[in-house]
Amino acid sequence: MTQKKDNLYDAVNADWEAQAVIPDDKPSTGGFIDLRDEVEALMLETTDEWLAGNNVPDDAILKSFVNYHRLASDWEQRDAKGAEPVKPLIAKYQALDSFEDYNAHLVELEQAGLPNAVPLAIEPDFKDAQRNVLWADSFGTILPDTTYYADDHPQKKELLDKWLEIQTELFKKFGFDDAEAADILKKNLAFDAKVAKYVKSNEEASITKDWYHPYTWDEFVQLAGALDVTTLVQAQIGTTPEQIIVGDERFWQNAGEFFSEAAWPELKAHLLVSIVNSFTAYLSEDIRLLGGAYGRYISGVPEPSSQRKSAYYLAEGAFDQPLGLWYAGEKFPAEAKADVEHKVQTMINVFKQRLQAVDWLQDETKAKAQAKLDVITPHIGYPEKLPERFSKRVVEADDELVGVAQKIREQATAEAWSRWNQPVDQTEWSMPANMVNAYYSPQQNQIVFPAAILQAPFYSLDQTASQNFGGIGAVIAHEISHAFDTNGAEFDEHGNLNNWWTEADFAAFKERTDRVVAQFDGLEVEDVKVNGTLTVSENVADLGGLAAALQAAELEDDFSANEFFTNWARIWRNKARPEFAKMIAATDVHAPSRYRANIPAANFEEFHTTYDVQPGDGMYRAPEDRVIIW
Repeated sequence: MTQKKDNLYDAVNADWEAQAVIPDDKPSTGGFIDLRDEVEALMLETTDEWLAGNNVPDDAILKSFVNYHRLASDWEQRDAKGAEPVKPLIAKYQALDSFEDYNAHLVELEQAGLPNAVPLAIEPDFKDAQRNVLWADSFGTILPDTTYYADDHPQKKELLDKWLEIQTELFKKFGFDDAEAADILKKNLAFDAKVAKYVKSNEEASITKDWYHPYTWDEFVQLAGALDVTTLVQAQIGTTPEQIIVGDERFWQNAGEFFSEAAWPELKAHLLVSIVNSFTAYLSEDIRLLGGAYGRYISGVPEPSSQRKSAYYLAEGAFDQPLGLWYAGEKFPAEAKADVEHKVQTMINVFKQRLQAVDWLQDETKAKAQAKLDVITPHIGYPEKLPERFSKRVVEADDELVGVAQKIREQATAEAWSRWNQPVDQTEWSMPANMVNAYYSPQQNQIVFPAAILQAPFYSLDQTASQNFGGIGAVIAHEISHAFDTNGAEFDEHGNLNNWWTEADFAAFKERTDRVVAQFDGLEVEDVKVNGTLTVSENVADLGGLAAALQAAELEDDFSANEFFTNWARIWRNKARPEFAKMIAATDVHAPSRYRANIPAANFEEFHTTYDVQPGDGMYRAPEDRVIIW
């Protein structure tokens, strides 16, 4: 039997892992995912009742959800129509006969919420986080990361061949003949290969401050070249902006590779692939299955989700926040909300104490850090109000499924553009209350904990204080720590990108975070090495979260270090399919779960003392090699 001093994760989770069964339609199970499955089961059972006309809430928005859900669940109608509802949209793209013609239709496609290959968005300005501004983004790639495009990558050919095979079958469902489909897909693969040359890798994208490149509008127009971005943007906001933030600068510096008459054949192929794949979830069962086949392949998932789940999630995507509020009202009592709010304040106070005690920061930098903590805003359980956009999503019982989807896309596009040059809504959440997750927003200096994560093993009124601090306490402190991780540390208390460090203090901080990089770099999962640089931000937050949660737990009269570390390891239990584990290890900013449990814990003297960890034990780390940042 594995002992905690040799491998904390295995000692706590080995028996569970031996018995755990990954659902056939999922890539993994455990920890967060078990709770997600429980929430999913509740939502499916409840919404099935609503579909049957039973216990439907007296709420206009949820009634529109039920109507939408019923349309999505009518598989007889969906199968009878096949690809027909989308063919008129595809014909619009087929009719585009030149780059000039494409430019002339950009506004129409944008306002319809249809693919137009111009990646613009309205988001907060990093230098003025209270104001929404225009950003220029870049394209995604077929493979999980740009690193997969290296000639010697072992999965490059396999995955591209599988994508081509699936897309060939999918295009046939939309009436393309073999030669036509082959030509389009060949050109799209060439387009994708060019994209991979210029867009950021996941590692590059993980450095938040490197997304910020302000350009005057005239400068951006020069970058965009033949692409008529001025007409497009003027049609959405009624004027020409003075400035745009270019996120992926290298992509736009090579925009001529994608937006020009010479590039038009490949761009048109990209647009056709985009529109064919945009509505697969709304069509017949055979098309739905093909639409998700590539994702299942790269994740190793043997079976697609059921029609029942597919229909629910399709409708849920348009009504996630209202459904989250319903969930919170049913499952998150006021007593639990008050208790978690108290824990959050406790964690903030502990973090303040820890910051003040840090001996490698000058007082000037400490004062700035304390100021950031003083105004950090916690949101617990559920938002106080719904965004107005949900009341506009009216779905009638006799609507048509794809037509409703198009209407919602149009509304979402108009709503997004309407935020330009407006104050950022500080009350809006980026997650619904029924999502098992949490986040910190550096631009808003907020921490958010949806109701669904506030249950065992993370949190329960029936668990001991030590268990709760090892679970939700560490998660809360993890999110607080993001304010001072390698990305959050670049933003001030107002959410603005602003260097508030002395040069010496930031050098000392980097020396410590580099040691965290070294602790994770090169660890293996399924023969894939963990990238310590890609995961450093999350690893720093884990380390800071565990440190603050441990100190808070020690304040309790019934503190048990064993209960604390045991529950810390329990929340990270995870069993994944090999294909999924391999992809996550290579591409995710989060380290694999077993390392998230073990590596931070081994940095603490309390862990070594509790389990009598000695040189030669698997979890032993010499005092001089331990890293505590916050």
